[in-house]
Amino acid sequence: MLRTTLIAALIAVTAPALAQTADPVIEAARNAGKVGEQADGYLGLVSGGDADLKARVDQINIKRKAVYTDLAAKRGVTINEVAAATACQLFRDRVGPGQAYRGENGQWTQRQGSAPVVMPSFCGG
Repeated sequence: MLRTTLIAALIAVTAPALAQTADPVIEAARNAGKVGEQADGYLGLVSGGDADLKARVDQINIKRKAVYTDLAAKRGVTINEVAAATACQLFRDRVGPGQAYRGENGQWTQRQGSAPVVMPSFCGG
């Protein structure tokens, strides 16, 4: 957990950039609960996705993996550690009310109002 917390501090600047997308289709799907952030640091399809939406999610995840790979090499950590630390940041900063997120238990949850997002155990306090 401490290692993930330290990695999170190192990538805090990168996470907001990963969370942002200029794709209005993805944003609409996020707001409709069709796609959401996952505890593994990648975007996932919740439900109702067609081939175009899946392709867009896949493209975002390809870009994220490239960033994770680059950061992991620069920081001397694993890609999964960078992805997990980024997930912590995305869960804190990106999942808005009504949006879906997938916890480390594999279950999709919809954030209710101002209720906090249930953070993965590896995110620390």
